[in-house]
Amino acid sequence: MVTTQNQAAPVPRAPAPPAERPRRRPRATSGTGRLAALLVSPTLLVLTVVVLYPTLVALKDSLYGTPGLNPKTGFVNESDPFVGLQNYGAIFGAAGARFWNAFWNTTFLTVTTVALETVIGIAMALIMHRAFQGRALVRASILVPWAIPTAVSGLLWRWIFNSNGVANALTGQHILWTTEGFHAKLAVIIADVWKTAPFIGLLVLAGLQVISKEVYEAARIDGAGALRQFWNITLPLVKPALLVAVLFRTLDALRMFDLPYILIGAKKTSVETLSMLAQDQAANVRFGPAAAYAVILFVYVFLIALAFVRLLGADVLGDDGPARTRRRWLPPRRTEVAA
Repeated sequence: MVTTQNQAAPVPRAPAPPAERPRRRPRATSGTGRLAALLVSPTLLVLTVVVLYPTLVALKDSLYGTPGLNPKTGFVNESDPFVGLQNYGAIFGAAGARFWNAFWNTTFLTVTTVALETVIGIAMALIMHRAFQGRALVRASILVPWAIPTAVSGLLWRWIFNSNGVANALTGQHILWTTEGFHAKLAVIIADVWKTAPFIGLLVLAGLQVISKEVYEAARIDGAGALRQFWNITLPLVKPALLVAVLFRTLDALRMFDLPYILIGAKKTSVETLSMLAQDQAANVRFGPAAAYAVILFVYVFLIALAFVRLLGADVLGDDGPARTRRRWLPPRRTEVAA
């Protein structure tokens, strides 16, 4: 007798799915890189022509002196003699008093004007941002001083600060604003703040436009007053735009020339800046010392800009600032748990 045993055949198992590899970020193709280089090249070309080339020329000219009588030959030099770093040594040596006076004037005018412009600019932005009747007229009137050319603004304020001008009529005193003294600095500060505070107000207004109303509604529900809303919501959210505006105004104020030159005049110790000092040397055909002053001013402005970006770079980029503020004031989301 033959017995047959039926054995169940083994069921084949499905192959395990391959492990997913970590996705790599797509790299820019060669065509994209060439397109980016093509789009950026006009800007780099303009910066090279406008910034790099004049800086290199000024650095080269600062190493040459003023043509004059050559003591060795007894003839007048037809070209500028090479003097190396003598122009810089003279600035910090024989001409040090005038240089340091211009340096401190530049720093003082920059700090005071930028600080006042920041406070007044924020106030202007808050006023222009509010909804009220005639807001367009108020915005236009606030932006008018910034649209006026600096030379025209200097002449306007020179008439105001004249001995028989509006300033003395309002104060009831006879002050010679355009002469030496602290009142000359005060006149420059008033004129500069009047002209450029709307610039900061305009940039801050652009930052206010992107703030969601939901954040303020959530803050009011939590019982936050107007001052707390400004300090904890408005100021942190407009900080990137505000810092960019302050940076631009600081760099512009460090190069201040036309306003004090037209309003007060040249060679005034009270308001002479580094730009005015360099222009005075160039007007007297001392191009080597003038270039040395220009190079020092360039280094000063570059260091201020570098320190500003290094210390406040994260805030300028706005790293997660708005998100943190929204998460703080928006009500928590409701989560439903399935049974």
